[in-house]
Amino acid sequence: MLTLFTTALLFEKAILVLVLFAVTLGVAAYATLAERKVAAAMQDRVGPDRTGPFGILQPIADGVKFFMKEDFMPNSAERWLYILAPGAFMFVACMTSAVIPWGTQLTLFGHPVDLQVADLNVGILYILGFTSLGVYGVMVGGWASNNKYSLYSAIRASAQMISYELAMGLALIAVVMFTGTLSLREMAEQQAGLNWNVWYQPLGFFIFFVCALAECNRAPFDMAECETELIGGYHTEYSSMKLGFFLFAEYINMFIACAVIAVVYFGGYNFPGLDPSWLGGLMGLIVMFAKTFFFIFVFMWIRWTLPRFRYDQLMQLGWKTLVPLAIVNMLLTGGFVLLFGK
Repeated sequence: MLTLFTTALLFEKAILVLVLFAVTLGVAAYATLAERKVAAAMQDRVGPDRTGPFGILQPIADGVKFFMKEDFMPNSAERWLYILAPGAFMFVACMTSAVIPWGTQLTLFGHPVDLQVADLNVGILYILGFTSLGVYGVMVGGWASNNKYSLYSAIRASAQMISYELAMGLALIAVVMFTGTLSLREMAEQQAGLNWNVWYQPLGFFIFFVCALAECNRAPFDMAECETELIGGYHTEYSSMKLGFFLFAEYINMFIACAVIAVVYFGGYNFPGLDPSWLGGLMGLIVMFAKTFFFIFVFMWIRWTLPRFRYDQLMQLGWKTLVPLAIVNMLLTGGFVLLFGK
């Protein structure tokens, strides 16, 4: 009986992984279309509208274009590392979605299905760990290209990601102190109704949000792809689907970052009146994606509104502003929990 139960559980998780992978790729693909539509609206243009009704087939056309492009490799590149880097970057981006609770339970054919691949009791550490690994894909890709512009960009991107990871981690420590857990599922459960963490951690949310923009290389923090200085950035020497992996992974990172924001600070799948029925599970899933898509829109809104920082301004903001604010927020949270409890 135990073997049968284990087999059924593994099969359920395998199906969930495949569905989550397909949804993640689909969201990332159509986020490129949404980005161009948002940019067009803010610049009083139409945007893509030729490929399918309202341009909805544009991501498919872009994918075909990437596959059909010539796949060249510089003669002086470190062959295996050059090939490995975009795949590693893509793999790390996809792995971070495994611990995110997308809903409570969804009943399918009379069987309850947990909408989370892995309910780790150290989910926050898992997210931070895989986020930190993303810097290796950038650094290895820039170095293996044997191009000075790619290398400069990789060094710049690595310094930026490492710098903002510190403030991000400190902001999350404050949430962990307040909630008393590292599990994303438990964090979501504690925010039933409108009892969201953002009401208790507004400064922490602001710090985390700014750091998420920097971690995803989004404007005004897109210094790794500053065209006037570094051409295309760390992926200058990449073409075809290798380039597509780098660009695709950035949109996956944005999707996952927005999902983490929704779970940690805005209650995730919770909404007033959530009930354990199949309808409640479905509504929780819809609410979770609605919150995530809202923050994706905010990311795009900021990109097409604010100008790019200078690199010295970027580093000063990270080390001289966000890190001290995160430390102050952590100390205030610790004092509050010590005096008043959660």
